[in-house]
Amino acid sequence: MLSLAAPLSASAGRPPAAHAAKTCNIASVERKLGPTYVTSLTATGTSCGAAQRLVKAFHACRRAHGGAKGRCTSTVLGYSCKERRSTIPTQFSAKVTCTKSGSKVVHTYTQFT
Repeated sequence: MLSLAAPLSASAGRPPAAHAAKTCNIASVERKLGPTYVTSLTATGTSCGAAQRLVKAFHACRRAHGGAKGRCTSTVLGYSCKERRSTIPTQFSAKVTCTKSGSKVVHTYTQFT
C-alpha cells in the first residue's frame, strides 16, 4: 500500500532550538573592560563584541554610582543586570547576569578596592 502523506521533517513538532551560550575570548582585553579584571564572559543570543560593549557600559554605570564599590541599578544598553558579590577587605569578586528579550550576557570580575 502506498502512503500519500508527506514525510515529516526531523524538526516537526519540536520547539525551535535555543541559542547556545558561547564563551568569549577576552585574554587580550581582560583588564580593559572596566574593573580590575574581567575573568569570564559568555554570550547567548548576541555577539561577543556586543557582550564586551555591554560589560564596559555596565562598569561605567557602576563607577558613576559609587566608584570602585558602586552598583549599577539601571538598565544598561537595554539589558537588565543582576550582580552577586563576595567580598574581602581589599577586593570583591562578582558574577553579573544581564538579560534582554532572548539575549543573555554573563560575566565575572574581580575589583580591587
